[in-house]
Amino acid sequence: MDSIWLEYAWTLLILIGLEGLLSADNALVLAVIAKHLPGDQKKRAINYGIIMAFVFRFAALFAISFIANVWQVQAIGALYLIYLGGKHLVTAKFGKENENIEEEVEEEAAGKGFWPTVAKIGLADVAFAIDSILAAVALALALPNSPFPEFGGMDGGKFMVVVIAGIAGLVLIKYAATWFVQLLEKRPALETTAYAIVAWVGVKLAVITLSHEDVGVLDKHFAHSTAWTLTFYGVLVAIALIGWFAPGKRETEQSN
Repeated sequence: MDSIWLEYAWTLLILIGLEGLLSADNALVLAVIAKHLPGDQKKRAINYGIIMAFVFRFAALFAISFIANVWQVQAIGALYLIYLGGKHLVTAKFGKENENIEEEVEEEAAGKGFWPTVAKIGLADVAFAIDSILAAVALALALPNSPFPEFGGMDGGKFMVVVIAGIAGLVLIKYAATWFVQLLEKRPALETTAYAIVAWVGVKLAVITLSHEDVGVLDKHFAHSTAWTLTFYGVLVAIALIGWFAPGKRETEQSN
């Protein structure tokens, strides 16, 4: 039983760390959207937008608890996470960064009143929530069942992991994003690392889908097997270590 809770704790730690890295970009986008407002309205707009996202996340969490084990939903989630992470990796490797992205977002938001800006912040939070919820569900579904009763169609312990990760995302955007922004300034490769982890989590959800009893491409026990679990976490740790020690663009540019 103790090993189960260690696995739950490890999964939560991974999700909170991933939420933190992604929250840095999210917080920057929210700040840019509200940048044109006066100081007092700017803070209120961001707070109201986060409250809207909080309501949406809880609604989405309760809804997904009833459909998380539907293989079609798992397949869509897997494809989306792989696409999201893969797109960022390809752009980081071969594409050109849009240096004027903040100006474009600010220009689009400029001239809008308080409540339209709040609505835009809320919509941005919703988009961020979809990514984090899918990643949390992908990791939670691979956990062993807990002694807690089911909620909807989902094991109670797994559901709590998704809930805690969702709340952590909002808290980090609100209170800890500045620290993560500073961390990314020092280690910019961590941003790409975060999206590489998102893509790898998508692969995990794809394995769960292929192991679903109604799909049957992989053995139904494979997704929860020790070999696959060790492989997944081994690759995940390797990605994190590579991202932590990899030189970033700023460091490379300074050396040149």
